[in-house]
Amino acid sequence: MALVKNSRGGDGRNSSNYCSTVPVAVFVAFCLVGIWIAMSSIVPLQDSVMEVSETINEVKNIANQTGSRQYEDKIGDTPNESAMRDNLTPISQSENRSESAETEKLDGQNDNNQLRGSSETLDEIKSDKSLDDSKLGTENSVSEVSQQDEGETKKEEIKENLQTNTQDSTGESNMESLENSKDETLIEAGTKNGTWLTQDSESQHDKDSQKSSISIDSSKYDWKLCNTTSGSEYIPCLDNLKAIKKLQSISHYEHRERHCPDEVSTCLVSLPEGYRSPIRWPKSREMIWYNNAPHTKLVESKGHQNWIKVSGEYLSFPGGGTQFKHGALHYIEFIEKSLPNIAWGKRSRVILDVGCGVASFGGYLFEKDVLTMSFAPKDVHEAQVQFALERGIPATLGVMGTKRLPFPGSVFDLIHCARCRVPWHIEGGKLLLELNRVLRPGGYFVWSATPVYQKDPESVGIWKDMRTITKSMCWDLVVIAKDRLDGVAAAIYRKPTDNKCYERRLKNEPPMCSESDDPNAAWNISLQACMHKVPLGESERGTIWPEQWPLRLEKPPYWLNSQTGVYGRDAPVEFTADTRHWKVVISHSYLNGMGINWSSVRNVMDMKSVYGGFAAALRLLKLNVWVMNVVPVDSPDTLPLIYERGLFGIYHDWCESFSTYPRSYDLLHADFLFSALKERCNIVAVIAEVDRMLRPEGYLIIRDNEEIIGEIENMAKSLHWDIRSSYAKNGEGLLCLQKTFWRPTKVETVVSAFA
Repeated sequence: MALVKNSRGGDGRNSSNYCSTVPVAVFVAFCLVGIWIAMSSIVPLQDSVMEVSETINEVKNIANQTGSRQYEDKIGDTPNESAMRDNLTPISQSENRSESAETEKLDGQNDNNQLRGSSETLDEIKSDKSLDDSKLGTENSVSEVSQQDEGETKKEEIKENLQTNTQDSTGESNMESLENSKDETLIEAGTKNGTWLTQDSESQHDKDSQKSSISIDSSKYDWKLCNTTSGSEYIPCLDNLKAIKKLQSISHYEHRERHCPDEVSTCLVSLPEGYRSPIRWPKSREMIWYNNAPHTKLVESKGHQNWIKVSGEYLSFPGGGTQFKHGALHYIEFIEKSLPNIAWGKRSRVILDVGCGVASFGGYLFEKDVLTMSFAPKDVHEAQVQFALERGIPATLGVMGTKRLPFPGSVFDLIHCARCRVPWHIEGGKLLLELNRVLRPGGYFVWSATPVYQKDPESVGIWKDMRTITKSMCWDLVVIAKDRLDGVAAAIYRKPTDNKCYERRLKNEPPMCSESDDPNAAWNISLQACMHKVPLGESERGTIWPEQWPLRLEKPPYWLNSQTGVYGRDAPVEFTADTRHWKVVISHSYLNGMGINWSSVRNVMDMKSVYGGFAAALRLLKLNVWVMNVVPVDSPDTLPLIYERGLFGIYHDWCESFSTYPRSYDLLHADFLFSALKERCNIVAVIAEVDRMLRPEGYLIIRDNEEIIGEIENMAKSLHWDIRSSYAKNGEGLLCLQKTFWRPTKVETVVSAFA
């Protein structure tokens, strides 16, 4: 009985005290439970308030460091966001709360309404146990993805039900949060700040055809299947056969470039026969369902190089490539050993893989914490980018043709080409000059191709031309390394970090670009056979290499200090506030109570990215996803900053179709995108494009005004999508939708896409 003794060294009387204490303890417990129930509808847990208060103090400290009292007054609710509605999108100034109210909140005078609008509700806390179990299951399911049998499916259904129940229990408090949590930190000023140009201002694209697109009565959604030559793989701006037939020349790959139809499509793309939910990452890197991308041409032409094989109902990917038959990991190690300064995942974080094949190079660079933008055209290498996306590897469709790549200047730490079938040596190196535009000063170009190591007449001639061109571009040939295992070699070049070499050249060939040529102008801009000078100013982007990864993710870059942000405040302060904001939104809202099964999410797109805070927050919260950050062409051009922090993205006009295969993404995120598009785009066509890009069982999260939320919710119902959560209050709302396998029975022939 010694074990029952009072741990404080009692004198043996503890037994009787224990018996008399039990009724008192039970009575007190019941009282506490009663108080807890009564308070659950009034005040959240104190711990939540403390957590939010601490975050407010952090943001206030940031504001104080800037020396801007005006910003401190307006930062107010940045971290003090609701569980479901942390509104940092541009709002009209008439909707802003008074400065005195913000000051009161900063002084910590929290009344009941403020508490409800700034912290987790008691109902949310009550569901933490099940939600934590759900998140634990998410992590485990990734490591056990190969066991996707019937039992696992049932577990996921239970998990989704738990999340849905949580959503139902927190709905009322979240609607209250919409009313009480408007962020004034990142409210956009009345006019765009002059520091941030838009791609529209530099674009040569004629928007008239977009504005005159077909109009559909939004009260009647008569969805039809697209009848096209491409069938279930229809990409409107790449399958415009009518426009392609009219091309006068295809010598510069014009037929692989974007040719969007004059009238945007509102039909839906069919599913391949036998399509099923994709295999989950990381198992998907090795195999995918054959029926999801039923193509065998690459198996026949590249199977001996370990690109891809057919294995029963799967397509398997051994991890090889034309230049790395023994696997991408060995090849990746070979490159770093050849030039240690490449330092994968530290110095070299964001890279471009030209002519990526099935993107095994980028897929295995995840092992080194490297983010790879893989791209290739829709060409004779059938469905290579589709395979990459189905595997859960970032990739996009593009071609080195007559237009600039849709990326800013000087953003990639390294560019890689492994027999990428691009004629770098012709026309004075015009295509190589485009790589020079997007390569960061001091960045490397890794060229692994037969001219580097073979001695046949053609290879020798190409190598001679490449040496001449790269020398005239002032690229240093740092090393030529040979890999004995694969029997290949790679030449590694380095772009200069100053203009001294340019100034010493005897001939101005290739010429320097004019001062008026903006290297960041990329949307629908013709290639220019020139080089931009290396920036030298202390406050210019490109004069100093970014911080090593992962420090660069959260630290504002040096060149941001001299700029005003998108929302009119100091850019570094907005940068930091944006990241913190999205961490709060995702952790308090998206992860809990919205019915999203995050274990099924791998490929993510932020359709209207500003500072990249959404993608950064997902990374900081350790979610096993990658994010394609899209900066719309009519939005402030913040894409260079997104790259600077070790993330990546692309420019796009959402009045047009995106350059990707159908069913590419698991989750699309649209933060006040649709209200911005409504005046210039056909919203029904944009939703049809969302349906095309999104996989069945994939999610769409929309934060927008209440009118847009209602309109899109009606469209979603007509599409037979599941409404996972829907909240609206005081003119603004949040909507989470899940696409289903439903397809319409009616058919619409797309004339432009029919051979």
